Amino acid sequence: MEGKKQVRTRIVPFRLLPDEYDKLEASWKKTTIRRLSEYLRRLIFNKPITGYVRNQSLDEFMAEMVLLRKELNAIGVNFNQAVHRLHTLDHLPQIEAWLKVFEGDKEMLFDKVEEIKKRINLISDQWLQ
Repeated sequence: MEGKKQVRTRIVPFRLLPDEYDKLEASWKKTTIRRLSEYLRRLIFNKPITGYVRNQSLDEFMAEMVLLRKELNAIGVNFNQAVHRLHTLDHLPQIEAWLKVFEGDKEMLFDKVEEIKKRINLISDQWLQ
């Protein structure tokens, strides 16, 4: 037979200063334990506590990638709008004007792609050290 589930019946209240509680809560939130009471029991009885480990270089890389994704999305939207506008043009002078504007967008796209390459190379060099 399986053992009966034990019910905790004893309460041990104690008081903390606000800064003490803040430190306790910060330590607890760095772990995988969901309840503060379980965290405290593990501390008291010297049971293992699993904490989160953050890779700061990966966090920085992800922040850079989010910015690059936003920039690329904006460029893609501009490009789609430009192509849509091209399909609506029916006179040669309008097409020539569109081509001039498109050249600027194309240069901006190539500049951003080069910037992406440089950032990826820089990050990979730092990461491989």
